[in-house]
Amino acid sequence: MSKIEKLGKVIGRWFTLLVVLWAAFNYVLPQTSLWLVPNVSYLLGIILFGMGLTLKLEDFERIAKKPLPVLAGTVAHYVIMPTLAWLLCLIFQLKGATAAGVILVGSCPSGTSSSVMAYLAGGDVALDVSIETLSTLLAPVALPGLLLLFAGEYVDIPTTSLFLSTVKIVLFPIILGVILHSVFGRKIEKITHVLPLVSQVAILMIIGAVIAANHANLFTAATALVIPVVMLHNLSGYGLGYLFSKLIRLRDPQRKAITFEVGMQDSSLGATLAIKYFVPAAAIPSTIFSIWHNISGSVLASYWRDKATEQSQPVKPLGNIYSTDK
Repeated sequence: MSKIEKLGKVIGRWFTLLVVLWAAFNYVLPQTSLWLVPNVSYLLGIILFGMGLTLKLEDFERIAKKPLPVLAGTVAHYVIMPTLAWLLCLIFQLKGATAAGVILVGSCPSGTSSSVMAYLAGGDVALDVSIETLSTLLAPVALPGLLLLFAGEYVDIPTTSLFLSTVKIVLFPIILGVILHSVFGRKIEKITHVLPLVSQVAILMIIGAVIAANHANLFTAATALVIPVVMLHNLSGYGLGYLFSKLIRLRDPQRKAITFEVGMQDSSLGATLAIKYFVPAAAIPSTIFSIWHNISGSVLASYWRDKATEQSQPVKPLGNIYSTDK
C-alpha cells in the first residue's frame, strides 16, 4: 500500500507535465487510446465514486452550518463561467459544435483539482470541497439548463437525456461512495490514500481517449481559436471569482478557494458528455481546458504560496483534499 501511495504522490507532483506528454503521445499515436472512447463515462464514474468515498456526512453538515460562503461560491461558479463562455463565443464568432463545446465546459461543475490548488495556495480547502460537492450535486439540473439557455442557438440540446446521463454518471457514483463510507467507516478510509492514483490514471485515460478521437481535428482552421478562448475563459474565471469573493468581503483563504472553484471546471465531465451527445469536435474545448487549467492553477497556487512565505505569514489550509484533475 505504501508503495502505491508514494507512486500516487510522485505522479501528483508531476501530473501537469504527464498530462501534456500523454496528450502529445496520443496525438502522434491515436490508436493507443481509441479503444477507450466508448468507455469514458465509466472512467468518469470511477473518479466520482472515489470522490464519494472521501466524503463524510460531516461534510454535508458543514454546508448546512455555514451555507452562505458555499452558496455564494456555487452561484458565482454557475453564473460566471457559462456567461463567460457564451460571451467568448460571440466575441470570437465561434459556431456549431465548437461553440457548444466551449459553453459545455463552461456549464460543468467545478473541477476537483481545484481543491489541490487551494491546498497548495493556502486557501480554505474545506470551503473549496464544500462548493465542489454542492456544484457537482446540482449538475444534473444546472448543466442541461445552462446549455439550453446559452448553446441552444448552436446545436440541439437533448436536455432530458443530459439530465438522466448526468444523474447516472455523476450522482449515482458519488452517492454510492458516500453510502459505503458511512457504512464501513475506517475500513474505507484505509483505501482512500490510493484513490488519487486511481483518479489520476482514469483522467489520463479520458484525455487520451478524447485526443485520439479528435486527433485529425485538433489543429485545424475551425479549431484554431479554441486554445486562446479556453485560456481566456479560465483566466477570466479566476479574476472574476477573486473579485466576487473580495466584493462580498470574504477572508483571504476563502478568496483563494472561490477563485479556484470558479475558474476550474470538471472538464472530464464535459468531454464525456460531448462525446456521448454531440460530435467529437465538441470535446476539444474540454480537453484543452483539462490541460490548461492544471498549468494555470499550478502557477497561481505557487504565486500565492510564495507570496505568503515572503510575507512570513503562516499558511494553514483546512480540511482534506482529494487529488484529481477533472
